[in-house]
Amino acid sequence: MEKFTLGVEEEYMVIDPVTRELKSHQHKIVDIAAQMLGDSVKAEMHQAVVEVGTGICKDVQQAHSEIKMLRRTVAEIAGTLGLKIGASGTHPFSHWSTQLITPNPRYDEIVNEMQEAARSNLIFGLHVHVGIADKNMAIHIMNTVRYFLPHIYALSTNSPFWEGRNTGFKSFRTKVFDKFPRTGLPDYFNDWDDFKNYVNLLIRTKCIDNAKKIWWDVRVHPFFDTIEFRICDVPMLVEETIAITAVLQALVVKLYKLRLQNMSFIVYNRALISENKWRASRYGIDGKLIDFGKEAEVDTRLLIQELLEFIDDVVDDLGSRKEINSVHKILKQGTGADRQLEVFEKTHSLEKVVDYITEQTIAGV
Repeated sequence: MEKFTLGVEEEYMVIDPVTRELKSHQHKIVDIAAQMLGDSVKAEMHQAVVEVGTGICKDVQQAHSEIKMLRRTVAEIAGTLGLKIGASGTHPFSHWSTQLITPNPRYDEIVNEMQEAARSNLIFGLHVHVGIADKNMAIHIMNTVRYFLPHIYALSTNSPFWEGRNTGFKSFRTKVFDKFPRTGLPDYFNDWDDFKNYVNLLIRTKCIDNAKKIWWDVRVHPFFDTIEFRICDVPMLVEETIAITAVLQALVVKLYKLRLQNMSFIVYNRALISENKWRASRYGIDGKLIDFGKEAEVDTRLLIQELLEFIDDVVDDLGSRKEINSVHKILKQGTGADRQLEVFEKTHSLEKVVDYITEQTIAGV
């Protein structure tokens, strides 16, 4: 029986508390954290980014306590260096061209290949791993779960500003990332062998050197026994991260159980799901998504409620009802993007938006 363990990774902005700009921590946060937490805290391509990752968590409660501890510890270390951390999919006004790249052969290679696309890729995401050892089952779930990704992405939207402008999007982060190859929603794969043939062709033709350079919104992880969800902006509140993590775990379990009962959710065409992803990026939870069964537009909030009903029968077995109930709070108080925009409307100050982000990032940790 699969255990559906969890792993959660978050990327944070490193902020100068005076200018509120992104600031290089010169690897110091990672070096100090390494002494306390091993490799749970990592550098990223840009020096103003810190990534944290939990261990393998047996349930959502363990994931919650680990990610809380990681946020708290990194915030405290940053504080000792005269810095702050912030959880937002993009920085409201810092410009990528002034940010330093971390010296590392892998990053040098990516920048050399991707050029401006890599240098401008100053974005902050949430990655959630759900444990599943059976690779063919994992491919089936990846094919099927794609339909629900825009719904969950809408809940995570937390990047309305870019380079000092209100973009009009609730999540501009994915618009920035779209410049990379092998991003966005994956195609349909028949099975694990079909996927492996695709990867091997890319390696043979020197598109990639390994499957980790496939950066889709969801992927069967090439080296771990997990399905990895990569579509979400990093949420502002730790409670939002855990609510989304719990929903993703429950979705995987629900689709797994349907498959064991020889039943399945309809697999939709990537081109159709992309329409919903675009809408989620533009409007967050306040827009409409397409219900492909009804062939009609439906309020995103209503479809999120339907998603919660769809997974409801597995939630108590997973012990995650309390965490999933936090989704109702997001629907009521708005996503990180909604709240950033609210602060900006009140204050007309992007510095105040940054202050709000840094306060919320450590709220409840």
